[in-house]
Amino acid sequence: MCELAENKKLQKKLKLLDVFVLATGTTLSAGFFLLPGLAAEKAGPSIIIAYIIAAIPLIPATFCTIELTTAMPRAGGFYYILDRALGPVFGTIGGIGTWLAMVLKVAFALIAMGFYLSLFLPSLPIVQIAVLIAVIIGFLNLAGSEMSGGVQVVLVMSLLILLIIFISGGIPAVHQQNFNGIFDISSNSLIATAAMVHVSYAGLTKVTSLSEEVKDPERNLTYGIFISLGVAITIYVLGTVVMVGVVPMNILSGDVTPVATAASYIFGKFGVVMVSVAALLAFISVANAGTMSASRFPLAMSRDDIMPSFLQKLSSRSMPHYSIIVTVLAIILIIVFLDTTKIAKLASAFQLLMFLLVCVAVIVMRESRIDSYDPGYRSPFYPWMPILGIVSSYWLLSGMGLVPKLFSIAMIIISVIWYKIYVKKRVMRRGAIFNMFENLGKSGTENLDRELRGILKEKGLRKDDPFDELVARSPVVDIQYKAEFEDIVDIVSRRFSKVLHMYEDEIKKPFLEGTRVGNTPVTKSVALPHFRLKNISRMEMVIVRARNGVDIKFENPLKGFEEETQTVKALFFLISPENNANLHLRILAQVAGVVDDKQFQQYWSDATDEQQLKEILIHDERYLSVSLDDSSRLVGMKIKNVELPDKCLIAIIKRENEIVVPDGDTEFQYGDKVTVIGEPVSILEFQKLYIFRQ
Repeated sequence: MCELAENKKLQKKLKLLDVFVLATGTTLSAGFFLLPGLAAEKAGPSIIIAYIIAAIPLIPATFCTIELTTAMPRAGGFYYILDRALGPVFGTIGGIGTWLAMVLKVAFALIAMGFYLSLFLPSLPIVQIAVLIAVIIGFLNLAGSEMSGGVQVVLVMSLLILLIIFISGGIPAVHQQNFNGIFDISSNSLIATAAMVHVSYAGLTKVTSLSEEVKDPERNLTYGIFISLGVAITIYVLGTVVMVGVVPMNILSGDVTPVATAASYIFGKFGVVMVSVAALLAFISVANAGTMSASRFPLAMSRDDIMPSFLQKLSSRSMPHYSIIVTVLAIILIIVFLDTTKIAKLASAFQLLMFLLVCVAVIVMRESRIDSYDPGYRSPFYPWMPILGIVSSYWLLSGMGLVPKLFSIAMIIISVIWYKIYVKKRVMRRGAIFNMFENLGKSGTENLDRELRGILKEKGLRKDDPFDELVARSPVVDIQYKAEFEDIVDIVSRRFSKVLHMYEDEIKKPFLEGTRVGNTPVTKSVALPHFRLKNISRMEMVIVRARNGVDIKFENPLKGFEEETQTVKALFFLISPENNANLHLRILAQVAGVVDDKQFQQYWSDATDEQQLKEILIHDERYLSVSLDDSSRLVGMKIKNVELPDKCLIAIIKRENEIVVPDGDTEFQYGDKVTVIGEPVSILEFQKLYIFRQ
């Protein structure tokens, strides 16, 4: 896997609110402010049902997308997911097609503003204004995701306030007779209408293309997208209820400004102004969020040699400036030379195809049995949820007309041609789908497994992972002499045998065998021998410092399993329960992340005792090390009498150059150096209770 230099990585600046407003901002636009009138021509009052049906494929696709993205939070969204799950051919199709579909959606939004602006300024040059806004949004994106995300917060929150006013004022004004005949529609017409308005929801999952820039993606992506899903469906359903219930069908049918028309019935001229402002906010919002999301597709594809390499370059603000420029230029060209209002609707068919493939990808990743596939959220009701997504997406896709289907086929053909002439000779990757076929064994996913392990290291620990507790109870072996690896394994096996109640040879053999066949990570003077074991209840670790080094022979999987010898000074021996491979890998990834720190070797050499060695491994914000003086309330107290905050633990006590293993009867003494681990909030509460002067 190609690792980017630290200064070439996208910065993680997007929070939960940013995810929510970006997802919502790409969803509430033309689908709400324009399409209801056009859909009413086909379905009359049944458009309410059509919008509900249109959301059916969205729900399982959203579940599946979140699962895949929390396992693989990388720029590129659908492209990256499909590439790693189904292979680079499908990745190319998903990347090029989804990028173009999003560019069309942005161009459509900028042009669609004209319908609302023309209510007040009928002679305004719409195309020129749309191009100007596209350029402004391009500069805003170049300034950084934090700034464009901040603008998005203002746009979307203002939009939601105005829509709440519109819906709240409209529901009491609804006329029940306007719903007469709501069920008098053929199934074919209803499916065709639902397929047409499905594009309204298409932007919801596109925020996943920004997942690499999201802080704590397992939490913030999951909650942000789910909240946006609930808000979007609620607004579309209630909004169409208001439009149908307030505006006579002969007026609503074919209306290109249906929300403004409904607002005029509810609030008069003030309502027209209000919803027109809301429409402008919505269209600018989708253009901003869509440009942000779309520009990450060329970046991600460039990293994987599917697009030219210059597109992955980042600016001094850590933004993919060339990718943004190419995306904005494409938007401008479409606005100037194409009839956007006709072409943008074609993207709905391709989006349904992507939803179908994402649901297939979840099945592939689950059935590939790759240990390092470790999503922070798993789609419920597997495999029925992705199967529902596949069937419902195909169902709606089949109800579309010939032209949208031809557009999707054309995008597939163009992508495959690009793969054949440009990508194939540059890319040797295989998707996880190859691991599902026994005749290919593991050869298809070794690179993907390594890549996913790298992602685990970047994602870090989950909130309840017992890493700190594991470090706190782990024995430390400090070797002062030049030792052989086999001698170290002998010492470590004796330590493990006492806590696991096993024979030493049962422990020694897997460690030696794992190192011989290349299963032991060895890098930067650090080794991580590890294996998983049946019939143990919790993981155990032994920490070894070899001051004069240990020569370790191992088969390097990155060099064709060529035998290599390296001198290491830090060894972390880990044994975990057989049934929790994901936690095992997260713990390994956490250790690997710590030792990657440039200062690790110096800290490791300078540590004077077991306590300092352990503190190197524990998060700074999750541990407290303090020497007790006469003012501390802890002096003279036994641990069992100390009321510790929730999720807080006395880990280590150093007393007169010796380490005391704490238990309930251990009494704190003056001069003790105490290490406490726990959640940052719990650590602060502990300090207030026992350390700070009262």
